[in-house]
Amino acid sequence: MTLGNEVFSFDTHYLFFTALVTICMQLSFFFVAAFFKFDKVTDFAGGTNFILIAVLTFAISKTYYWRQIVATVFVILWGVRLSGYLLYRIIVIGKDDRFDGTREDFWKFLVFWIFQMLWVWAVSLPVTFLNGTQADCAVGGRDIAGILMFAVGLTAESISDHQKFNFKNIPSNRRRFCDEGLWCWSRHPNYFGEMLLWWGLFTLCSSVFGVAALEAEGSWGYATIVGPVFLCLILLFVSGIPPLERSYDEKFGTTLEYQAYKASTSPLVPMPPGVYRKLPEILKKTIFFEWYTAEISSQ
Repeated sequence: MTLGNEVFSFDTHYLFFTALVTICMQLSFFFVAAFFKFDKVTDFAGGTNFILIAVLTFAISKTYYWRQIVATVFVILWGVRLSGYLLYRIIVIGKDDRFDGTREDFWKFLVFWIFQMLWVWAVSLPVTFLNGTQADCAVGGRDIAGILMFAVGLTAESISDHQKFNFKNIPSNRRRFCDEGLWCWSRHPNYFGEMLLWWGLFTLCSSVFGVAALEAEGSWGYATIVGPVFLCLILLFVSGIPPLERSYDEKFGTTLEYQAYKASTSPLVPMPPGVYRKLPEILKKTIFFEWYTAEISSQ
């Protein structure tokens, strides 16, 4: 038994430990943000919290299997890239419009940070379980699929963020919607990349779930699917696509250019505009999530 497992014998998969770390870290950032009434550290605090959880659980377990190394490195790559980008963006922009009317209200602001705690802890669950188990197995198809999904997702998210930031950084584009690069194939390619990479991490981690159950380390590994599911629910129904679609509809909904863009561009899954435009409405309003954005547009 490793030192980590001796210290955390009551919490062998670090669920309580990661929850405590997350609460302490987010509350620390919250009190700073609430005291100074600014929001420049909000997204940075979220992204770096993922890194801290992955690194701590990896270090404490002291098993260092290759799959744990890969998953932990992936979280670090994603967290450093996204946190750095979001911090730089908010410094350039100056403030986050999401918190207008909220940052001055202590309790409303706290609600957001509590939600962020839940987001970080829940989405990290597959990696937390992986790093907290001594179960291991040979490389398989799920590992390869998970690595490929993560690579494609991280690439899509990184490129689309870069493209939109550069587009909006041109003064003449400040009052236009981004329809260049990946944004020509998807209205939210960054969210597509985000979902795909976390599903990739879950797929990679899931390779050991069955082995862990057989070795009596816990059969709840598959329950960590709540992580990527929770992420998808947030982006599809709460703080991802819905507010952006509402905002774009209010700003550009009456223009023929935007109507044409929306009619030919997939809400989430990237695909050529010509292909999406010709898809049957039943497909658009079911598996491609157009039913939701259409509902928002009509409000």
